[in-house]
Amino acid sequence: MKAIIVDDEKHVRDAIKLLVPWNNFGITAVLEAQDGVEAIQQIEEHKPEIIFTDMMMPLKNGMELMEWLQTNYPAGKTIVVSGHDDFELLRHVIKYGGIDYILKPIDAEQLHGALAKAVTRIREEEAERSRQTERNIERNQLRPVYWEKSLSGLITEPSGYESMADALQEEFGLSRDVRECKVAILSVDTLSAALKNKFGKHTELLFFSLTNISNEMLAEGSKRLGVAYRYWNSDNEVLILFYEELDTAEQLLARLQQGIRSVLGSTLDIGISLRRPFPAGLSAAYTQARLALRNRNLLTKTKAIYTFDPNPPAPPKPLSFTDYAEAFKLAVQSGSEKQIRKAVLEWTSAVRGQSSITIGQLELWWHEYNVSRNRWLTEMFGKGLPSFGQSEGYAFILPLDEQGAFSIDLWEQQLIRSLTEMSRLLLTQQQQDSNVIFDIARYIQHHYHQDITLQEIANHFYLSREYISRKFKQEFHVNISDYISGIRIDKAKMLLLNPHLRIAQVAAMVGYDDEKYFSKVFKKAVGMSPNEYRKVNQP
Repeated sequence: MKAIIVDDEKHVRDAIKLLVPWNNFGITAVLEAQDGVEAIQQIEEHKPEIIFTDMMMPLKNGMELMEWLQTNYPAGKTIVVSGHDDFELLRHVIKYGGIDYILKPIDAEQLHGALAKAVTRIREEEAERSRQTERNIERNQLRPVYWEKSLSGLITEPSGYESMADALQEEFGLSRDVRECKVAILSVDTLSAALKNKFGKHTELLFFSLTNISNEMLAEGSKRLGVAYRYWNSDNEVLILFYEELDTAEQLLARLQQGIRSVLGSTLDIGISLRRPFPAGLSAAYTQARLALRNRNLLTKTKAIYTFDPNPPAPPKPLSFTDYAEAFKLAVQSGSEKQIRKAVLEWTSAVRGQSSITIGQLELWWHEYNVSRNRWLTEMFGKGLPSFGQSEGYAFILPLDEQGAFSIDLWEQQLIRSLTEMSRLLLTQQQQDSNVIFDIARYIQHHYHQDITLQEIANHFYLSREYISRKFKQEFHVNISDYISGIRIDKAKMLLLNPHLRIAQVAAMVGYDDEKYFSKVFKKAVGMSPNEYRKVNQP
């Protein structure tokens, strides 16, 4: 901080300079002026935070200086040091925001107190300005999010418009006189792979770029035509609400596609609704725009604008996946990748013969595939379903090429991979069923609680101990005794969760007659005693 001492008497200026420990108050520079005129010049040039001033000076006195300060430099904190005990002067100081009024001869303690008060006030004001700046920054950051959520909410709850009508008019020029609207959907899914990879995980930046480009075009000209925003009820959509010059909406969207391509190097498909009442028809308008995108022909590679058609042409007789399902199943059971590829190619060849494919058609085929696939898994594996087959099936993901267009080739590869993995797991299962080592493993799993030995296992399966030991280690990468011990410890962990079972009982239930030996084996395997494990894992 800086300070200035304004007094026509040099010995007074010197006294103030000597009486104040400036560094203690964070003041690094002390300026001087002998009258109000010189003081104003110094203040304008150096911007000192604290002004000490006399009241009676030539050219421009202290009262005139304080009046100038209030108008031109209100941030400065003024401390008056005067030899006149005059009520009018004191009232003037109060009127023009002085911090304190100190009489000469100067008392050091009073001077320090007045300066401390001025410094405290400066720091409080700086802290408040900092807080206000942070609040402004936070408001500016949250403002777009607030409007995205509010506008998204209007799609599902148009009745909420009235509560924000005035704010919408002030923010976006959306007048209460607006009676009709159109809604457009920019489908981010159909951007090129290169552009998606460019943004990577920073999807927020991608949405920010798309909405910014859109809003700049919507704000061109004498009036704003609409507002673009990220739709919070979807992971991949930017919406545009048109409320002015609705007849030109499609032309503006065409220019928008060009603008996005120019800035980002790729463009996307856009669906747009017909005119709908505003605000009551917002939900219907969104549904129309979404249907326009869902009903588009995915075989068209060029990104386009799709307007909702209330009377679409009747679709051709649909191709059914179930007509090809048996060939898929036989190919999987054959274990031959060649047969799997052949079955898939027969299917995709029929798909390529279609004149039009919509998202709805793809989703239907994918549903039919998953129904068949789950049935095959049950038939092939029974209750022992592999982990990937225990769900309802893969979620539908539109297979898109590098340009963001639907690719039958990629879908073909996806099907081949899925069926090949299923076939591989089936062969593994079949091998396991015929492998005596897995029979031994199952035998151990059912008899772990008995006094089971390698010799007893060899006698049961009519095989040599050496053969069993060698083959078991090759298949499971662990010797039989460790395998038995591992099963027993796992079972013991579950039994220890029952607080009513004694440790000796648990030991006996998993095949250990000696409680101390059981505790020793358990601690070596788990890192804690059975009692410690029970305490740690009790609910």
